[in-house]
Amino acid sequence: MKEVMAIVRMNKINQTKRALSAAGITSMHAKDCLGRGKGLVEMIQLGGAEKEYEEKMNDLGNAGRLIPKRMISVVVPNKLVRKTIDVIMETNRTGKSGDGKIIVMPVTDSIRIRTGETGDGTLDE
Repeated sequence: MKEVMAIVRMNKINQTKRALSAAGITSMHAKDCLGRGKGLVEMIQLGGAEKEYEEKMNDLGNAGRLIPKRMISVVVPNKLVRKTIDVIMETNRTGKSGDGKIIVMPVTDSIRIRTGETGDGTLDE
């Protein structure tokens, strides 16, 4: 099993949640976070970019401030890793800087607290 962690734009979280659910991946966690990638962000420009003003989106890249993002964590059996990644990418790809990042990490076990059940049976199938 693997943990698929994705950092996505704040305005894409509801679409991502719906898309994962429609794909049969219903168990997930999400939290607010701050961050940035290689590019630098100027917060004045970010306001215009969040409103999808094309000229402001193209101007991003002059300062090092952190911007609000959403971090999604999904633990899935190995057979659902590719499907999970594909759904997240399809939902969040705009082709512009700031679309996010997906990180896949190994998970050694999963335990359902209520029953004590372990392994893939505790995860979405």
